Amino acid sequence: MSMSFERYMLDMVQPMRDDLTRIGIKELRTPEEVADAIPDAKGTTLVVVNSVCGCAAGQCRPGVAEALQHDITPDHLYTVFAGQDKEATAKAREYFAPYPPSSPSIALMKDGELVHFIERHQIENRSAAEIAADLTEAFDRYCR
Repeated sequence: MSMSFERYMLDMVQPMRDDLTRIGIKELRTPEEVADAIPDAKGTTLVVVNSVCGCAAGQCRPGVAEALQHDITPDHLYTVFAGQDKEATAKAREYFAPYPPSSPSIALMKDGELVHFIERHQIENRSAAEIAADLTEAFDRYCR
């Protein structure tokens, strides 16, 4: 029974992963992938902490997708999935200090340093368009 439940969960979550990967965001599924990608990345890096919650579906993922239509975008685009790839997510969150764990959330880093962070409470109370505007303003500021 457990195996079929796991398969069910994978099938349920895959479209949520696809919302980001189909727009060019690379999934980091292990702590090793996170450690190889994030801390030493040159230039700017967007890291989306994805989640199964409604605000991830209704605001976060659509807001990120809209922001990535902007003419200025980060050099690197990554995502980790909270609650699914737990170890990878925990590793990514190490780079988001001093912010507490938050899912969904969106981090913008420059040369390995966190420069902009959008926490869950800043996602669930805003529209996708407002999140996109917040991100594009950060892209304009840090990604030139």
